[in-house]
Amino acid sequence: MQQRVNILDTTLRDGSYAVDFQFTTQDTAVIAKALEDVGVDIVEIGHGVGLGASRKGFGEAAATDAEYLQAAGEVLSRAQYGMFCIPGVATLEDVDMAADLGARFIRIGTNVTEVRASEPFIARAKRHGLFVSANYMKSYALPPEQFARHARESQAYGADVLCVVDSAGGMLASDLVSYFKAVRAVCDIDLGFHGHNNLGLAVAHSLLAVELGATVVDSSLQGLGRSSGNAATELVVAGLMRMGVETGVDLLGVMDAGEILIKPLLHASGLSSLDMVMGYAQFHSSYMGLVRQHAGRQRVDPRRLIIELCKRDKVNAPEALVKEVAAGIEKKMDQPLTSRFNFAAYHGNEQEER
Repeated sequence: MQQRVNILDTTLRDGSYAVDFQFTTQDTAVIAKALEDVGVDIVEIGHGVGLGASRKGFGEAAATDAEYLQAAGEVLSRAQYGMFCIPGVATLEDVDMAADLGARFIRIGTNVTEVRASEPFIARAKRHGLFVSANYMKSYALPPEQFARHARESQAYGADVLCVVDSAGGMLASDLVSYFKAVRAVCDIDLGFHGHNNLGLAVAHSLLAVELGATVVDSSLQGLGRSSGNAATELVVAGLMRMGVETGVDLLGVMDAGEILIKPLLHASGLSSLDMVMGYAQFHSSYMGLVRQHAGRQRVDPRRLIIELCKRDKVNAPEALVKEVAAGIEKKMDQPLTSRFNFAAYHGNEQEER
C-alpha cells in the first residue's frame, strides 16, 4: 500500500454538473485557492464534459475554457491545475491552448471500448510536457483481462496514470480487486480511481483502491458531482488518515472549505431511486434525457427502462435502442414522471451521438 497518495479534487469539474456548469471564474479562483491552501495538490477545473464542451453544445458553461484556466493560474502557486478532455468533444488545439495557459495535467477520457481515440491526444499532451491520465469511462463494461490489455496500450501511448472509472457508481469491491490485479499482471502503469456514489460505495472504494496500489484518487468537496456525486474529499482524507496514508491535506481545513463553499449548493434530501437504479444497472446518467423522453411516451417506469437497457448495452444507449426497449416493456406506469422523478438533476449528454 502507498505511504502517500495524491488527492485529485474535481469539485470544479465533475462538481459543475450539479450547478449546470455555472461555476464562474470567481468561483473557480476562490475554490481552487481554498483547495490549495488546505493542501490539495491537484485541482481539476472547467466544464464538466471537458475541453470544447460548450462549443460542441454540451451545455454552455459560465466561462470559456481559457477563462477558467486563466482564473486558476492567477491564484494557484503550488497546486497543479488541469482539465478533462474527451476526444471528439475536444480537439488537439484545445490541448495546445490548455498547455499554453499553464495547465500541468490533462485527463483524456474515453469509453473503455474506445481507447485508441486517446492516442493522438496523449501524444500532443506529452509534447507539451503535461502529466497525462488515461481515464477509462465505464471501466466495468469490459472484463478485467480485456481492460488490462487496453491499459498496456495506454502506457505505450505515453499515459502516466490509468484511472479506473466507476461512471455509474455500481462496481463492487470484488470488481475493483479484479481490475487492479488484471492490470498489474500485464504492466506497471500507475493506477488511479474515480468513483461515483450511486450505491453509496465511492468512499469505501477509494480507500480500497489505495490499498490496491492507487497513487491518485479523485474526490470532490461534499461529494459534489454528476448524478449521485463523487467520493467526498473530506471523507476520503479522513479515511486515509485512519489508514496511516499521507495526503498532505489538512483535515479540518478541507472540512471548512466544503461546509463554507460547497454545502450551500446542496439541496438534495434523502436518496434518489433513479441514482440507485443507475448504480445497480451500471447506467451512465448522460442518457437520462432519452430515458425521460421514451419512458414518457410509452408510459413506463424509467427505472425499469434503465435496467432493461443495461441488459442490452452498458456503454451506449442510442435513441433507437431506448425507443425499442421502452416499447417492449408491457407494465405501464400510472404516476406522473416529472413530479415523481427529478430528471432536472441530470445534466450533460456527452455520451449521446452528435
